[in-house]
Amino acid sequence: MYASPKSWPPSPRLRPASTPHHIPRFRFRFRTLALSILTTLTIYFLLPTPLRPFYHEKHGPSLRYRSVDWSRYAYSQYATSSPYLCNSIMVFEALQRLGSKADRILLYPKQMDLEVANSTDRDSQLLVMARDRFGVKLVPVEVQKVRTEKKDRAGETWDSSITKFLAFNQTQYDRILHFDSDVTVLNHMDELFLLPGAQVAMLRAYWHLPKLKTLTSLFVLLEPSEFEFGRLSEVASARKENEYDMEIMDHLYGDSAMVLPHRQYGLLSGEFRSRVHANFLGNDYEPWDPERVLEEASLVHFSDWPLPKPWISWPGTLVSQMVPRCKEIGGVVNGDCRDKDIWLGLYSDFRARRKDICALLPAPAPEWPPGKLFDEKAKATT
Repeated sequence: MYASPKSWPPSPRLRPASTPHHIPRFRFRFRTLALSILTTLTIYFLLPTPLRPFYHEKHGPSLRYRSVDWSRYAYSQYATSSPYLCNSIMVFEALQRLGSKADRILLYPKQMDLEVANSTDRDSQLLVMARDRFGVKLVPVEVQKVRTEKKDRAGETWDSSITKFLAFNQTQYDRILHFDSDVTVLNHMDELFLLPGAQVAMLRAYWHLPKLKTLTSLFVLLEPSEFEFGRLSEVASARKENEYDMEIMDHLYGDSAMVLPHRQYGLLSGEFRSRVHANFLGNDYEPWDPERVLEEASLVHFSDWPLPKPWISWPGTLVSQMVPRCKEIGGVVNGDCRDKDIWLGLYSDFRARRKDICALLPAPAPEWPPGKLFDEKAKATT
């Protein structure tokens, strides 16, 4: 006859595994340890910054992207004339559409105002649009000038180019990203605000390589500072005849600036017209793929001298000589027209957006450039 055990219930090891009170010790200890770690991490990340051990504020944003205080960072534009005011509005529209989180500030001439006098007061209308529709913080400034009458080869004056230095004086921000407004923005660039600290980060002027290794002021990531603004202003006031914003900034920061990748942030529209791309690609073995290049770029800067900027109509006789040529591929003449299609698309897109956003049509085509100058340049590039 079956004899019952001496003691009941049996030892824990003999009890059914489904009994919740008898989890093996190692599993119990593991869960306890995991819970302790989770609790510690939760408390750590909920603590205010000063109470966290071994925490450095400069690295905080990059480690906690979702909790970044975006009000510490801003995109900056400056406008010294009506065409460039529209360009800046187009930049801000693109940043909003692409989901940028940083602030946006516009430095504009204090002679402009926000009171729309009538239906033709386009400057005031655009300023109000920037503020109300795109959340732009408007900053009236005294336009900075370095010369008065002389014009550049495109017919635009360069006397106000150093107005961008005023971005250094916007010390309410930890970091500002300033770039020229004659661009098409393809992606927001919020990631740049989270780079390691540097007074200035700029692009290499790759189109001057290899003869000249210099930085360009086309695109500047800066840390505002009254001291640096004073330095720039002092150098600008004592500049030489042929020194402008680019030369001044390269002189001051050429040996200390963080260098940003131009392939992503400094693509020129003229690159699609070029026959050699080694300077842009950074090597002479990588095949040129215009679609991939455009896909990787965050913005495109319009630069196709002697063609006017995209808000100015093209002289008819000039376009046919400037448009990118189709290439032979697989024995098929004109089989690859990607450069041409992309280049024309960039200009047509800019003009369409300018009309939709600013309600402005291209300015009339000038009798420009001088025939002799262009003929010489055309012969040199054929």
